[in-house]
Amino acid sequence: MTLASNGQAAIIRTDRGLTIAGTRITLYDVMDYVMAQYPPKFIRSMLSLTDEEINAALAYIQAHRAEVEAEYRTVLQEAEELRQYYEEQNRSRFARIAAKPSEPGTEAIRAKLIAAKAKFESKV
Repeated sequence: MTLASNGQAAIIRTDRGLTIAGTRITLYDVMDYVMAQYPPKFIRSMLSLTDEEINAALAYIQAHRAEVEAEYRTVLQEAEELRQYYEEQNRSRFARIAAKPSEPGTEAIRAKLIAAKAKFESKV
């Protein structure tokens, strides 16, 4: 599936999924911003795309909304499954690291990191 733009394919299917031609940016990357209702100019800036590339991506998403959203949900589900898998695989390693005593001279930075983590978790 491609969308023609000035005679060249703008959206192509690769092993990574639907991708903006000439980039490593997938439509699923764009969908993260679209679903959060960011304006096209912001998305273009965040992903370092040209006007033509962002317009092609948004036009493709609009024209094939159901298909792209279905694939996007699958990508999100697979990412969550991978996150859970690696969290489980590394749980004991994280526990060992957390139980290690601080190295001398790092107490202040460790306290600062713990405070920042607590502040972040209170917002979530």
